[in-house]
Amino acid sequence: QVQLVESGGGLVQAGESLRLSCVGSGRTFYAMGWFRQAPGKEREFVAVHYWTGGVTYYADSVKGRFTISREGARNTVYLQMNRLKPDDTAVYYCAARTDSPGPYYLTSSYNYWGQGTQVTVSS
Repeated sequence: QVQLVESGGGLVQAGESLRLSCVGSGRTFYAMGWFRQAPGKEREFVAVHYWTGGVTYYADSVKGRFTISREGARNTVYLQMNRLKPDDTAVYYCAARTDSPGPYYLTSSYNYWGQGTQVTVSS
């Protein structure tokens, strides 16, 4: 059974930092990443890390503030979020894909999803 388990969300003030973690189990993944969904909005791409070559991509809205990283050979990724803004408030979802087709920024390109973790940034 494939599982993605997120942790690390919470309530912080603008300008502060949080680190999200996602541990995957059940199979090997091609890439793991993060999406987020704010109330009344569609789920949007945040960042992705590809196992091959360690390539990463970021949404323009988080570039320079967020960093995605992988822990060694484990199916674990982290999202370090610095200089958080109220606009970053959302449920953050870990996502994993097991094949290459499909753009990295589309939800349909990912096979597995975590349950989500809430991040709230107050002004």
